[in-house]
Amino acid sequence: MRLGHVSSTAWGIIAAASVLLLLSFGFRASFGLFVAPISDANHWGRDSISLALAMQNLIWGVLSVFAGGLADRFGNVKVLVAGVVFYASGLFLTAGVDSIWQLHLGSGVLIGAGLAGTGFGLVLPLMAKAVTAEDRQWVMGLGTAAGSMGQFMVVPLVQELVIDYGWVAALHVMALLAFSMLVLIMLLAKLSRPGQASVVSQESAESFRDVVNTAIRYPSYWMLTLGFFVCGFHLAFITVHFPGYLAGKGFAPDVAAWSIALIGLFNVAGAMVSGYVSGLMSKRRVLVFIYFMRGIITLGLLLLPQSLTTVILFSCLTGFLWLATVPPTTGLVATMFGTRYMATLYGVVFLGHQVGSFCGVWLGGLIYEQTSHYELVWWLSVALSLVAVALHWPIREQRALPVAVTA
Repeated sequence: MRLGHVSSTAWGIIAAASVLLLLSFGFRASFGLFVAPISDANHWGRDSISLALAMQNLIWGVLSVFAGGLADRFGNVKVLVAGVVFYASGLFLTAGVDSIWQLHLGSGVLIGAGLAGTGFGLVLPLMAKAVTAEDRQWVMGLGTAAGSMGQFMVVPLVQELVIDYGWVAALHVMALLAFSMLVLIMLLAKLSRPGQASVVSQESAESFRDVVNTAIRYPSYWMLTLGFFVCGFHLAFITVHFPGYLAGKGFAPDVAAWSIALIGLFNVAGAMVSGYVSGLMSKRRVLVFIYFMRGIITLGLLLLPQSLTTVILFSCLTGFLWLATVPPTTGLVATMFGTRYMATLYGVVFLGHQVGSFCGVWLGGLIYEQTSHYELVWWLSVALSLVAVALHWPIREQRALPVAVTA
């Protein structure tokens, strides 16, 4: 970590990008608090609301690929502005929702598009381009931690708004705050010019088509993408359904809110540690360790007696590993292909993450409606942790040679 070598311009970009992620992910982490109020207000089952939030995750992933391609070709500012408009509009439309199509359009399509335009896929590559390769990992760890700090700061605030003013007013306040992200985007405009590879260095002038063709034929890239599916399944299931799981075990609503907040708080440390360690040792091994430990922690939740202590311990340990996968995963993409077209290539990997998120949210609601509990999904999460370990173990952590050179 070489803080003295980071320019003042780069620090400004890092700060603005971090606050942008703080708000974007803070709002997103709050959606689980609205499942019960929306369900009670409209007499819908959790499977209906889960489908809307699952659509949100899937659309987020699909549009992240296109958003990354547009950003790589035409710059980031227009894509980021569109993301903020979609995000705030989706929050406004969800407030007071009373029909399924309106729920799917607001919470599913619009917020999903907003997350694609304001999430890691666009913002982390900007941060990576602002510094040298030696500083890349800890900077991406910092950005990941900023998203988690939003989870810690925003979720309890939203819970208080829901309690004091109702869920409709809470969503209106969130929408107004979402528009404030436009100010932050203006501070990121210096990195928005098309074709700019880095603030501090220029990478090899490989064409977009050559890099994409290389990625398509690189097995390690697809193993990384499939492994990220598991991360998405874990995170989305817990974010949306952990409050309901705790309510079913007899815990008060504020326990659920603070559990999600604790996950965010401990991931601040976890993401920073992951970013730093990923710059010192094999990123592949870091990912293997993270996924293995997730399985062990989930086993603890299932097998230990349910108590407030168990919930707090699970939240803290899960939080430390929550988004700790992001720095080594983004770092592997940069290692394999460089940062020139990183937004597009990470967008494809992130699509795998969001397909997993769709499955985690949707199956959580569907299985709950069929069985009245979540235990089967928890056991599936443990099994997927082992699948992720097997997928990441053989990844080759090196620059992918262009197709012509390989031939």
